[in-house]
Amino acid sequence: MVAVVTAAIILTVQSNIVISLGMVGALSIVRFRTAIKEPMDLAFMFWSISVGIICGAGLAEIAIILSLTITVGILVLDYFPIAKAPMLLVINSSDLDLEEKIIDTVKRYAKYYKVKSRNMTQSELDMVIETRCDDQSALIRSVMAIDGVLSASLLSHDGEATF
Repeated sequence: MVAVVTAAIILTVQSNIVISLGMVGALSIVRFRTAIKEPMDLAFMFWSISVGIICGAGLAEIAIILSLTITVGILVLDYFPIAKAPMLLVINSSDLDLEEKIIDTVKRYAKYYKVKSRNMTQSELDMVIETRCDDQSALIRSVMAIDGVLSASLLSHDGEATF
């Protein structure tokens, strides 16, 4: 999307030196109060700013072609699957020596796993494991079947902290 928008801006800039200086100025003063983290959101912002500038330059045909191309691109991209966010597996156990059994169980069900945290007290082990798996129910049942596991929770987390 960004490449198509950039191509439309370059086409517009080629037409007039005054327009090109105005576009550079307009694109450079755009600031956002919060950082935009999603690539698609950033592409939409860039697209909308560019269409506004292109229309302001009197080149509505380019803006229409740009918008139609981006719309078709978005519709095509909508059919491709995206990666699912990882899940957090939180495990509390009463046996300090269960880590290896827990990891082996997670390996059987997960395509990806990474131990994010290990907390130990004198008598308990708490672990947080980031994982991606298809059969979440089977994973949590298998972890709970290990002798000594007190509780297991599977949480969805996208990495975003909001207050």
